[in-house]
Amino acid sequence: MDSLLLIYSNEQHWEAMSESERGAVLAEYQAFTDDIAKQGQLKAGEALQPTSSASTVRVRDGKALTTDGPFAETREQLGGFYLVSAKHFDEALALAARIPSARVGSIEVRPIFPTR
Repeated sequence: MDSLLLIYSNEQHWEAMSESERGAVLAEYQAFTDDIAKQGQLKAGEALQPTSSASTVRVRDGKALTTDGPFAETREQLGGFYLVSAKHFDEALALAARIPSARVGSIEVRPIFPTR
């Protein structure tokens, strides 16, 4: 079962951290990523640029409208994702709980529709 683990946290929290604090969190992410890759569970994963670099596209009445920024104002922003392979949904939830940002933000676990 493939699942998308969407990582939400407050960008301002990250920016307020010292270099050494950010380095420690990045080391935790690397350890987590290395472990799930070794277990054969990692399919893809990336960090995203800050929301200030985002644009949102909507099509209304056949016209594309582009606005700067994410689609909604929220306290937490989508900061990255993992696409993982898990035996079942509970295993995907357990993987999500290991993501470092789960301690300060939230991880949305979204099963992927099988295409095969």
